[in-house]
Amino acid sequence: MGANAALTTAEHLIKAPLVYKGKVRELYDLGEHYLIVVTDRISAFDYILKPAVPDKGNVLNTLSKFWFDVTAPFMANHVVHTDVELLKDIVTEPELLKDRIMVTKKAARIQVECVVRGYITGGGWRQYQETGMINGIKLPEGLRKNQVLEYPIFTPAAKNDVGHDEDITYDQMCELVGEQVTQQLQAKSIALYALAHTYCEHRGIILADTKFEFGFIGDELILIDEVFTPDSSRYWAQDKYELDTEIDSMDKEPVRTYLANSGWDKNSEPDELPASVVEETSRRYREILDRLTAED
Repeated sequence: MGANAALTTAEHLIKAPLVYKGKVRELYDLGEHYLIVVTDRISAFDYILKPAVPDKGNVLNTLSKFWFDVTAPFMANHVVHTDVELLKDIVTEPELLKDRIMVTKKAARIQVECVVRGYITGGGWRQYQETGMINGIKLPEGLRKNQVLEYPIFTPAAKNDVGHDEDITYDQMCELVGEQVTQQLQAKSIALYALAHTYCEHRGIILADTKFEFGFIGDELILIDEVFTPDSSRYWAQDKYELDTEIDSMDKEPVRTYLANSGWDKNSEPDELPASVVEETSRRYREILDRLTAED
């Protein structure tokens, strides 16, 4: 994996129907299976930014594949294979999509994002400051920003196809998907987070929080979408960890910092990102992949 030209779409490379085009991923229908292509597009505040970030899609897909393999003994998932060479009748230029594709089983997606927080930061910290709770969970008084919680908490969000996902309580999730499924998802999500958090600790990295998506194939609950990527998880370097501050997370933080200081109003098409910001963001994605997957 090296500084390739950024891939902004794969529509011209795939001879299969496009089912869904998200901010980063594209979903194609292969009949029995889906084909997911991960592009280098990058978004912030519901806008897709320009230019795209070279290698971002490769990193996200490679990391998801890595974590799906690691967690497979504990949780079934939707991966069939990630070998673009098996798609030569569908992909016109396989080399351009190397490390970017995932062929998956078709699952009925559960319309709830399963969020696990091990530290009180980000949106969870903002909720706590206002109410003393996160998603209806009462927390002790006097917690400090970025503090590790006594135990990880499950803070789901209802998925909205338009606009932002909506934080909900455990009871609200039970109303949406049923109590038994909610219990299953809570237990699976916290167990997966604990497994990955321990793994990351040995690599000098803190997994502060993460989100999962699950689906059903028949009666079987499986893990879908992406897992433990820098787009779905908040990673901190242990040597950067501090209380009461904004920790520089190991993801698209350079983009967020630039936009916050650029005077952009968040309501109009943003200007192109400077080359230095794109380069630093690309470097960070490659770094988190290297640190998490390097052989011991």
